[in-house]
Amino acid sequence: MRLRPGGWRPAARLPRRGTTRSLSSSNCLSRQRRIPIEIPPPFPVTKTCPNPNCSYPATPSIPEGLPLDNDHPLNGTMAAYAQQIVVCTGQRDWTSRIEDDGKGQSWGSLVRGLKGLMGRGGPYADPFNNVMITNSSLSPSSTSSSDTASAFLFPSFKYFPSIPTHTSNSKSSPDLSTFVQAFLLPTKLSPMTETLPEPRHSDLLRKPQLASSFPDAVELEHSPVVLICGHGGRDMRCGVMAPVLEEQFRRVLEARGLSTLVDASDSNIDSPGRAHIGLISHIGGHKYAGNVIVYIPKGMKYGDSSTPHPLAGKGIWYGRIEPKHVEGVVEETILGGKVLSDHFRGGIDQNGDILRL
Repeated sequence: MRLRPGGWRPAARLPRRGTTRSLSSSNCLSRQRRIPIEIPPPFPVTKTCPNPNCSYPATPSIPEGLPLDNDHPLNGTMAAYAQQIVVCTGQRDWTSRIEDDGKGQSWGSLVRGLKGLMGRGGPYADPFNNVMITNSSLSPSSTSSSDTASAFLFPSFKYFPSIPTHTSNSKSSPDLSTFVQAFLLPTKLSPMTETLPEPRHSDLLRKPQLASSFPDAVELEHSPVVLICGHGGRDMRCGVMAPVLEEQFRRVLEARGLSTLVDASDSNIDSPGRAHIGLISHIGGHKYAGNVIVYIPKGMKYGDSSTPHPLAGKGIWYGRIEPKHVEGVVEETILGGKVLSDHFRGGIDQNGDILRL
């Protein structure tokens, strides 16, 4: 017992050996654990798309019975993919299943050939290597022929003016199978794919040495690419919204000194003063119309300086883009290097890694 002022009182019981913290300190730690950890975004961001300073057209009316989703969080709604091949068709819309379109056209043969080689049951089928095959309104190259087609490849940032659309057993000349092996297969297999028999490993891995079979491939270093889902044959929400957005992007980019290419066959396809705008087929998420992908090339600079663009080598997916947001996308993302977090669906970098906020 210990003498205290006011009389005898029991001494406070000491903690037993092995006890490291009191109940109050435990509660304090519990409260601390509930504090969210702030993880900085992997790129510069602007929280809200700024109000436009220029005039813009009204948002078109969406067809009845096809509501837009204005409530679901957008971050993470982008489809995960390893690469996106954007086929140049020169058309502005396509049937619901793009592999059923373009009969008699070389670009249609390219789409069907790619899906046959890489789709279910194909010789290069790999569910862990998702290559998104997309049609676009961008025009084919003037060098393409009845058995070749043109396409862009992202995030490799390459343009191919003439991809063979046929497959053959001959090894004397490149065919579509050569193109797939040179550019579309993964450089490393997923752990699940590695469980396949050893001979299949070689079949499913990229063969970079075959890239020399396509000497006319162009590396995109300077010209940003804006792709707008306009697949009305699949869903009229994007079919209605996209043409208005396309024209507004063209107007705003031209006002900022960037010439917008209508014809992808232009010999000067990649230069600091150019940008590409194209309508594309379904990419998922029509309820988030307008859906826009912005690809910032690897060599693009920040403004008029020699500083590398903060988003160089990345593709940024946006949803719920209306005409009033176009200026913000151009100023903040294409010219300013910042992602609009309130419209961000996801992104991809040049290594194929998926980006999230």
